[in-house]
Amino acid sequence: MTLPATMAAVLLTGHGGLDKLEYRTDVPVPQPGAGEALIQVGAAGINNTDINTRTAWYSKAVGTATESGGAGGFAEADAADGGWDGPLQFPRIQGADVCGRIVAVGAGVDQSRIGERVLVRSMMRGYSNSRPFACQTLGSECDGGFAQFAKAPAADTWAVNCDWSDAELASIPCAYSTAENLLHRAAVGAETVLITGASGGVGSAAVQLARRRGATVIAQAAAAKFDEVRALGASKLVERGADLVAELGVESVDVVIDLVAGPGWPQHLEILRKGGRYAVAGAIAGPLVELDVRTLYLKDLSLFGCTFQEDIVFENLIRTIERGDLRPLVARTYPLADIAAAQSDFLAKKHTGKLVLVPPAVGAQ
Repeated sequence: MTLPATMAAVLLTGHGGLDKLEYRTDVPVPQPGAGEALIQVGAAGINNTDINTRTAWYSKAVGTATESGGAGGFAEADAADGGWDGPLQFPRIQGADVCGRIVAVGAGVDQSRIGERVLVRSMMRGYSNSRPFACQTLGSECDGGFAQFAKAPAADTWAVNCDWSDAELASIPCAYSTAENLLHRAAVGAETVLITGASGGVGSAAVQLARRRGATVIAQAAAAKFDEVRALGASKLVERGADLVAELGVESVDVVIDLVAGPGWPQHLEILRKGGRYAVAGAIAGPLVELDVRTLYLKDLSLFGCTFQEDIVFENLIRTIERGDLRPLVARTYPLADIAAAQSDFLAKKHTGKLVLVPPAVGAQ
């Protein structure tokens, strides 16, 4: 195809509220460099990290729940540590999820890849030369998928063969790889697992993926979403904010997969059996928790912070999609220009699964 010179995209112009998201139709189309592929974006999912990055919630100056500044930002945030890996460069095109087709490649990439339908690994290794625990996040350290075109290392751009829609595929990369990574790092098998935030993108993915591993899943979610989460494979539902010790009992689960943290965090260690594992990749209820170190060492617990992903994580995910072992869960799609409304709905958390943005057709913006 003949590529246009400019494209529609959403520019994040600085840390702050929804007003920092600027929809433009005159953004230069990126050019793939050596080892890179250029993707025409079919759809891009919305994730907590998009909002957390916009608001600079990752700054250590912020100690409150993500939703408290999701719409307006955090006045106390320090831009020097507002991103995953230090300060962000603005303007930035966000979007950790990219589904689309390769339309051009840079030097060193086989021309035969043009035309492939692809997903991009959100936690990219190509720019870090695959160093252990080094990665860059699509839409954070480099431009992402809230645009008609995006570029990425060809090594992080994976061909996928399935009959899902673009919106369904765009619900996968960030949320499902995060969920699979949590389960991989905690070595989840046929045992009892508690998953917090189970109706969200990562949580609903973790429910499905844990069941595939033979686990008995206890899911924590809002009561109004119990039926939807149960349909994904949860054996028992616990209401959000419930007293976990009272509901489940002391030393009742083998693994906790946590996306919430917040004030109720100490209960997670109480319900873990001796030798249990706790894995975390989010703190939507608040990042600061109280830890009784005696519980940690007297129960021989293992705690896993999960960001970096080994190559096998995304590879497993692609194969799982192609086998038809996953159920994509898209709650609603929005035109890319309606990103502020989509993020407002995301913050309201009345949905189960993923919200997805769809860019305009090339030439129709």
